[in-house]
Amino acid sequence: MFRNLLSFWKGKDFLAQVFDEFKSMLDDTEFMYKSVCARLLDNVEEPGLKQKIYDIDQKVNHLQKDIRKRIVEHLSLQPTVDVTACLVLMSVVKDAERLGDYCKNLYEVTELLAKPINRELFTRYFDGIDKDILTLFEQTKGAFIEADEDKARLTWEYKTRLTKDCNRIVAELAKCDLSVNEAVCLVLVARYFKRLVAHLVNISTSVILPLSDLDYFDEKRWIE
Repeated sequence: MFRNLLSFWKGKDFLAQVFDEFKSMLDDTEFMYKSVCARLLDNVEEPGLKQKIYDIDQKVNHLQKDIRKRIVEHLSLQPTVDVTACLVLMSVVKDAERLGDYCKNLYEVTELLAKPINRELFTRYFDGIDKDILTLFEQTKGAFIEADEDKARLTWEYKTRLTKDCNRIVAELAKCDLSVNEAVCLVLVARYFKRLVAHLVNISTSVILPLSDLDYFDEKRWIE
């Protein structure tokens, strides 16, 4: 279904423009994620980063609102045309907007920290999850933009593993002897990482799900 939709809306001026703007949202949120992780985990001081992150978040928010508004206007004028493609886009642009929110939330953790995160301590708990999420950004863009079903299924494998890892981290931190500040900030990182993973996978699995099942990818669907 999605391959047909992809070729369909690339041939339509209206949907092609919306599709390109959605790709821009994914690129912008990936940039936010990379920049915030550099500050949060490696203490890289980039001048003006806070304003840059907030400006990009506002841009992503505006694109989401604009895309939804134009989809509604389009369907109002042509209520029987492009409905499925439009509804898919209505769903995934919300996920992309949430990616921006959680990247912004990660930046806000840098302002809560009493001291920079100890990279060795972070690795002990997170063991490369930050890099896995960066890979997931690329897999998600490939799955959606190329309508690649194999990449979409691969992202679900990431979600299964990373979700369990983030839950484990929270449980371990609840019993740790770190300072309150360190423990709370690391818990927030784990929770925001988990939400980033969820929204990325919502986007990628839209290429293999019926419209009615978006956001509810059933793992058993591909095991049975």
